[in-house]
Amino acid sequence: MSQNGDGIFQAVCPLDCPDTCGLLVHKQAGKIIKVEGNPQHPVTQGAICNKVRHMAERVQHPERLMHPLRRVGPKGEGSFEIISWEEAIREIAGKFSQLSTDYGAESILPYSFYGNMGVLSVDGMDRRFFNALGASRLQQTICSAAGTVGWNYTMGFNGGTSPEDTVNADVIIIWGGNIVSTNMHQVVLAEKARKRGAQVIVIDVHHNKTAQWGDWFLPLYPGTDTALALGLMHILFRDGLTDELFMERYTVGHQELREHVEAYPPKVVSDITGIPAADIEKLAKLYGEAAISHIHIGNGLQHHDNGGMNVRTIACLPALTGQWQKIGGGAYKSNGGYTSMNSRALTRPDLRPDSKVRSINMNRIGEALEMTERPVKAVFVYCSNPVVVAPDAERVRTGFAREDLFTVVHDLFMTDTARYADIVLPATSSFENTDVFGSYWHHYIQLQEPIMEAPGECKSNVELFSLLGQAMGFDSDIFSQSEQEMIREALDYPRNPYLKGVTLERLMAERYVKLDMTPKESFLDRLPTESGKIELYSKSMERAGLPPLPTYMPLKEGYDGVRRPEVGTPYPLMFISPPNHNFLNSTFSNLEKHQKLEKGPLLQIHPEDAAARGITDGDEVTLFNDRGIVELAAMVTDKMLPGTVISQGLWWEGKGRRQRVNVLTPDRLSDMGNGATFFSTTVEVKRR
Repeated sequence: MSQNGDGIFQAVCPLDCPDTCGLLVHKQAGKIIKVEGNPQHPVTQGAICNKVRHMAERVQHPERLMHPLRRVGPKGEGSFEIISWEEAIREIAGKFSQLSTDYGAESILPYSFYGNMGVLSVDGMDRRFFNALGASRLQQTICSAAGTVGWNYTMGFNGGTSPEDTVNADVIIIWGGNIVSTNMHQVVLAEKARKRGAQVIVIDVHHNKTAQWGDWFLPLYPGTDTALALGLMHILFRDGLTDELFMERYTVGHQELREHVEAYPPKVVSDITGIPAADIEKLAKLYGEAAISHIHIGNGLQHHDNGGMNVRTIACLPALTGQWQKIGGGAYKSNGGYTSMNSRALTRPDLRPDSKVRSINMNRIGEALEMTERPVKAVFVYCSNPVVVAPDAERVRTGFAREDLFTVVHDLFMTDTARYADIVLPATSSFENTDVFGSYWHHYIQLQEPIMEAPGECKSNVELFSLLGQAMGFDSDIFSQSEQEMIREALDYPRNPYLKGVTLERLMAERYVKLDMTPKESFLDRLPTESGKIELYSKSMERAGLPPLPTYMPLKEGYDGVRRPEVGTPYPLMFISPPNHNFLNSTFSNLEKHQKLEKGPLLQIHPEDAAARGITDGDEVTLFNDRGIVELAAMVTDKMLPGTVISQGLWWEGKGRRQRVNVLTPDRLSDMGNGATFFSTTVEVKRR
């Protein structure tokens, strides 16, 4: 595909979003003039979100980094000088070699996530480099780890209902996910089901855009999702709304569960969750009597101390009513297991000189940067912005401010993290790369080839880590592979039968290829759980020291309808920081258009809580706890239950205003999967 020509080119949205849209990018005079959804793409069907519609402004932004930079002033000040790529590579390789000699290679830590969802960009040459170097491993658990482990305890594999089948559902429950802002094509499919008579029910802590769109909204206290699910089970068993034959054939532990949930009658669950008992009865009846019911499990409810159990418990519900045997029934948490590729070929763990090297959890990066024994002496950040996105963010910023910490950041912009770097490297956008994309929602693999030349001296992750690998003297064959060779290796993975028929040649010809979903037709007959069945009772959880049956466990930091804050409690409000509509994590938050669309960072506070503090709509307020302070404008609203305050979106630090909300969030790890606990946070608010 020509990089320089004008015209309309097929592309792929690289954002960390389940929709993984197929795009058409219009170019004129070498510039992108329009980005639209590909009307021929089976899922995208021409519709894209506001974020991607404005992608050209991000890719062609005047503040985009164009040259390698070296710090010349104090960390955080943002003073840099232009250097050549040769100087940058030489300096990084020299520093890494010296640190490996003086402190061991584990003193070097990669820090990355999925700012670009291309497989080669985040799971390819970069992993090879840090494996060959022998650097510390990074546990990438900031997003969905807790829920993935919880789901797998029940179902055994990372897959659920096929999106296109959900149009057949009679009841669709959106549980803990603002899909109008984060999964718009599932909204399109739910709309089709609704036109056939389906009812859309939204369960969340916040009356967000999805709650406004749904037919019925049920607000609950943060972190009480397990209790609600157990209350529904109580009613399903009590009223004979379960599928006994399905449970006998495909589950283990249904008798134990039946007895266990007797402790969760509607009144008890109502007291915990804040949902009226009559509404719990009504919801259970709607779900249990529906011919086909589907549950869409969002990301939000897993970002709690009990996040894994929340997902594990909800995942049990479809088994009670036999929904997995119905087209469109069941549940979705992630379909990423269907698109798994040959990770060993891509990342080459065999290159590691020591397979037992330590792992550092990315949620604990602040703590890691404080270690005095086996200290972290260098951090290489790419596809992430930890000073904004990591929990306990002031601790993280302090760590990155260490003068003895050698930091490299590879990014499109001078992020809050890059301001603390010693070397800043300019990154390509996805439109300037060759890469392959799966989806953790739909069933298509897609190919992206460059549709424009990289501006300035920007380089892709593959180019960058190839150069570093060669500079360090690593195997030249491994560190000079082309993107096409790596894609072929990634797709050559017989262990995943869903990849059958997906080849580079087909992708080059067709741009997107559907997975072979034939094996899913009989998935219930060979679940990869210990028992081979859906585990309502889990012996593996029992061995891990967890309750083998779904069990409500209150938050370590937080309240529910029974455990209310005592008089004099310093931090009596629960704080939730969900996504906003126009950012994706911290991506787009530096762009003026997106900032204006969001109208600034706000703190949503219930009228009862506002009145108790003398706060009126529009007041400037301070939000604080022992971890940090945030300064926002108040929005007085009843979009949540009293006792909960909400600020949407991750904003970069503002001029003269402290607005990085993750300075408030804890770096505790979740009950399962060592995941993040962003939403198990308590604070106080006062007028400024």
